Amino acid sequence: MRCQKASPSRKEETGKSSKDPSMTTAQKGVAVVAARMIPVYIMGREYEVPEGLTIMKAMEYAGFQFIRGCGCRGGICGGCGTVYRKPGDYRIYVGLACQNVVEPNMVLTQMPFYPANRASYDFEKIRPIPEEIFKLYPELFRCLGCNACTKVCPMEIQVMDVVSALKQGNITEAAILSFSCIQCGLCVSRCMGELPQYHIFQLARRIYGGKIAPRAKHLDDMVKKVSEGKYEKGLRELMKIDGEELKKLYQKREIEPIMAEENWKPADTRYL
Repeated sequence: MRCQKASPSRKEETGKSSKDPSMTTAQKGVAVVAARMIPVYIMGREYEVPEGLTIMKAMEYAGFQFIRGCGCRGGICGGCGTVYRKPGDYRIYVGLACQNVVEPNMVLTQMPFYPANRASYDFEKIRPIPEEIFKLYPELFRCLGCNACTKVCPMEIQVMDVVSALKQGNITEAAILSFSCIQCGLCVSRCMGELPQYHIFQLARRIYGGKIAPRAKHLDDMVKKVSEGKYEKGLRELMKIDGEELKKLYQKREIEPIMAEENWKPADTRYL
């Protein structure tokens, strides 16, 4: 994730209506409970930020502007890896800025893109055998078994177990164990064997999903329907409708209930 320091701007009070979305809560006359301010150190400089904010929101409060890699803000994209220390604690902590909450006097910095080697290959020519991974990533066998990779993973993946599964030639096991990997690269930053774990795991998942896992029959059926042009007429009809009418159709659509049965279908099944 990349960020830059920006000067915080404040809106001047005007005679705007209280319904104006640009007005602050205080300007609208709504009672506000003041948050306790706590000191944090961002890139070596002290800032006072409200308690309870995530690291990402605290940095924005301090005046930083995210210009690339702020991503999903929900712990999925892996773009906001953060390294920090706590006062009086010798350990280095890591996490995602979109999830971890600031603590008083924590010293933190953002992890930029971590330079890990990524093999080049033609996936169509890759065979679903472990030797293909060994050939592309021979450093897999440099693993020292220190388990630092597992300790640093914000998704709590048993990273060393995935490495072990691959060394044993079990691509399926490795793909399943690493399913939650978000490619943040923090494992690489702590690896004594200098493995690009997340790139290796990504290849394992690609091989498993594309060449090992059983193909879903319903997916093949849907591909066939699309190829035969079943949905062409409906799509062309939608393309003729103006934007406002499309919005109305979208709002009126039948939505699958939260507690729907496994085989739930809408009343109108013309486009299934």
